Amino acid sequence: MKLDPQSLRLFISVLEEGTIAAASQREHIAAAAVSRRLSELESLLGSQLLIRSNKGIEPTEAGTALMYMARGVLNDLSGIVSEMREYSHGKRGSVRLLANISAITQFLPALLKSFMEKHPNIRVTLEQMESLAITRSVAESRADIGLFTRMPHEASVEIHPFRTDELVVLLQADHPLADRASVCFDEVLDFDVVSLHSGTHLHYQMLQAANESGRTFSPRMEVSSYDALCLMVQTGMGIGILPKGSTSAYSMPEMKILRLDEPWAQRELSMCVRNVETLTPAARLLFDHLQREQSAETPAVNGTAATSS
Repeated sequence: MKLDPQSLRLFISVLEEGTIAAASQREHIAAAAVSRRLSELESLLGSQLLIRSNKGIEPTEAGTALMYMARGVLNDLSGIVSEMREYSHGKRGSVRLLANISAITQFLPALLKSFMEKHPNIRVTLEQMESLAITRSVAESRADIGLFTRMPHEASVEIHPFRTDELVVLLQADHPLADRASVCFDEVLDFDVVSLHSGTHLHYQMLQAANESGRTFSPRMEVSSYDALCLMVQTGMGIGILPKGSTSAYSMPEMKILRLDEPWAQRELSMCVRNVETLTPAARLLFDHLQREQSAETPAVNGTAATSS
């Protein structure tokens, strides 16, 4: 059965206006066409819907029931059109975002909070991955946007600047190096080191730096997150290296943060997409937001590590 929304709308107009002539003027359609549509609607439904008299038109019992149902259907159809327009303008939708641990712990909480306050009907799915896996996933269209630490890769993606971060040294306040303002990586290697696990960009940086100086990089312990790294350093398992902005996320009383005096301690975080011009409206809104908004301030690199209440 094919029920035409236009016929339902004309049916409602006739009942609201009281005459076919008035409804035809309201809907900008000939009165004969309105009358024909009503007859076809009655024939389709197999019920008399209207009582015609010299006083106008009134609904039958079946017509009254149809009036309420038709209004609901037309409202639903209008809602569909309105919601689809929201998708086309980016007011509603979903975005899949991949990010490495450095972007997540330093920048994304504040950025995503402000984005979702502006766009409450856009759902963002965030997943943590390693930098190389992020570029591959975006290239294969398994995600819309990726945030990663800039490094050589072979993925076919567009690269855009995101933020910069700085690696620092975390150690206990009574460590032999604790009275220093800065240390070089070669000095760090004289002590036990707690590192992110192999495969992460930070582990790769430290391994490469050790090889270039003719040293062996053999961490005492490898962990999968910065919170685990901080906990291990706090218990005396060794020295840790992590981004400066990440240190403010953890409570670390009686810990010291030193500057890492190495060129590779200054890092570039980048954003990748397959093609900016082909992003969905919702993904484009997030892309623009991530580029436009400024990151939260990070604590200075001196003195005792920040503690959280």
